[in-house]
Amino acid sequence: MFEFIKKIFGGSSVNYKELVNKGAVIVDVRSKAEYNAGHISGSKNIPLDTIRTKITELKKLNNPIITVCRSGARSGMAKGILKSSGIEAYNGGPWISLKNKLA
Repeated sequence: MFEFIKKIFGGSSVNYKELVNKGAVIVDVRSKAEYNAGHISGSKNIPLDTIRTKITELKKLNNPIITVCRSGARSGMAKGILKSSGIEAYNGGPWISLKNKLA
């Protein structure tokens, strides 16, 4: 059960700091209002309900994508959408947790 939850929410085996250092792009899939209330510096705000319309743009970045949100649920859905479109994607979970891991 724990392994299943780790898979959904992006287990700790991913070195997010290293991914970012190698050019990974952080995509915050919360609403614009949530994003404006606080976010990871340098992240892109692409709300989950619009992520499918940005696939071509994200593929052009030619870098892995790390998705984040408030709890990890929306970012998990976004990761699935991106992976099914052929993009290397990781669920970074809650944005504040990832921000602390990158500090």
